[in-house]
Amino acid sequence: MHPQAGKIATDDMLTNIPRLVSEYYTIQPDPLNPTQRVQFGTSGHRGTSFKATFNETHILAITQAICEYRREHNITGPMFVGMDTHALSEPALISAIQVLAANGIKARIQEGRGYTPTPVISHAIVSYNRDHQDRADGVVITPSHNPPEDGGFKYNPPHGGPAGSEVTNWVQDRANQLIAQGLEGVKQMSLNKALESGFITEYDYVTPYVDDLENVIDMEAIRRAGVKIGVDPLGGSGLHYWEPIARRYGLDIELVSKKVDPTFSFMHVDKDGKIRMDCSSAYSMAGLIELRDRFDIAVGNDPDFDRHGIVTREHGLLNPNHYLAVAINYLYNHREQWSGNAKIGKTLVSSAMIDHVAKGLGREVAEVPVGFKWFVDGLASGELAFGGEESAGAAFLRRDGLTWCTDKDGFILALLAAEIIAVTGKDPGEHYQELTDRYGSPVYERLQAPASDEQKKVLSAMSPDRVKADTLAGDPITAKITHAPANGAAIGGLKVVTEKGWFAARPSGTEAVYKIYTESFVGPDHLKQIQEEAKAMVSEVFVTG
Repeated sequence: MHPQAGKIATDDMLTNIPRLVSEYYTIQPDPLNPTQRVQFGTSGHRGTSFKATFNETHILAITQAICEYRREHNITGPMFVGMDTHALSEPALISAIQVLAANGIKARIQEGRGYTPTPVISHAIVSYNRDHQDRADGVVITPSHNPPEDGGFKYNPPHGGPAGSEVTNWVQDRANQLIAQGLEGVKQMSLNKALESGFITEYDYVTPYVDDLENVIDMEAIRRAGVKIGVDPLGGSGLHYWEPIARRYGLDIELVSKKVDPTFSFMHVDKDGKIRMDCSSAYSMAGLIELRDRFDIAVGNDPDFDRHGIVTREHGLLNPNHYLAVAINYLYNHREQWSGNAKIGKTLVSSAMIDHVAKGLGREVAEVPVGFKWFVDGLASGELAFGGEESAGAAFLRRDGLTWCTDKDGFILALLAAEIIAVTGKDPGEHYQELTDRYGSPVYERLQAPASDEQKKVLSAMSPDRVKADTLAGDPITAKITHAPANGAAIGGLKVVTEKGWFAARPSGTEAVYKIYTESFVGPDHLKQIQEEAKAMVSEVFVTG
């Protein structure tokens, strides 16, 4: 625990923004250095110009690769482009515009080169493709909740959600090829010429998204009940959406902060001493938590607004797993037009409380690997009415059962908390207490332990028969999982399940560690036993290779 955890960042913690942006343009990545190549993870390419992992060369090459991918797949509609408030997002937007225009791509950016949240881009793609034959796609420039020095760039194909591995691998490989060739083959024009080319259009993203919200959330119920909502945008891209939402629907919304600052100097420091806009962290959200008594519900979002943090008066910041369970239980009981066969999407590291709630609802759970991309097809087809991750990201269908968006949407999960209060008279924390009375009170914790590159490869490629144990924390093992039950996709690790608890182990994609997700329906001591035996099982696999 860092001594500054939960306190306002001090001046010496702030990023040197002029240097960060300068190095975006001046530092060149080494194509022979694996750490400086384009690498698409679960949410696009991320890095920082300080380490030559996110700079102009990367973005020019990635954008050119996306243009070529569009041509190969006959994607001829507009490209919806958004960015968040991280310092590297603005120069990355400029680089992307220069390449898009030179390739003759019709791109739409926010009026005044403003900010656009991830879910708004997804909503725009889905809405356009519902009514047009020429398919649209999109780019979101964001490193999500990562520290101020980071940048991120991700591609959303015509389905509107995060691109799958078959797409990102193609884009990644082509971008690295272009970088290795000294950007030969990258089409580019000056920013002035790009903006005058007729291919780059300034577009009002705010109005269509705000106007459509009543079709996914019961805004009238919130207005009638007079729910007082406190909002901390954490300096993110959705800041300028909340006041139009309040005006359009007559809601009582108070913005506790209107600051946009690329150093994020107003943030409370996370537990490890880093400035991180993580709305699921009680340390990062300490400022809003202190104000909770002023509101019926208080909500926060990360910089690209694909995540949500829900704060109640009595229970403070809700654990993301707890709120997912409450949201699922409420929605499947209050969305009468949803299909009776629509499943509940969860990742394999989300709480088993969701499984208990699903059983009580008589609904099937679709358990998938980590990454929101695994929910995209189900949300697009309506096979899933809800998809959520333990990291506080989720989305669900419109009230009529049609697709709202296919990426995580922090707005609708925040507004749903207000709808729950308006309709039931109880906040989400009270609802979770009722669920624990019915199904038990699980204890959940995520840990990490050291692992070499070779050990991480062993863990990600292991088979269930490598685990010789037949009990976990004294209980019979009921499942050893290395492929997701819903779609058979490799989970890149191991999950071991009993009737009373489980653990999952996955290698980190960026650090020399593996992550251990654990949960017990017995209590803290039982959880500790699961954790110790989980580490022992994984260590045995490492030893035997």
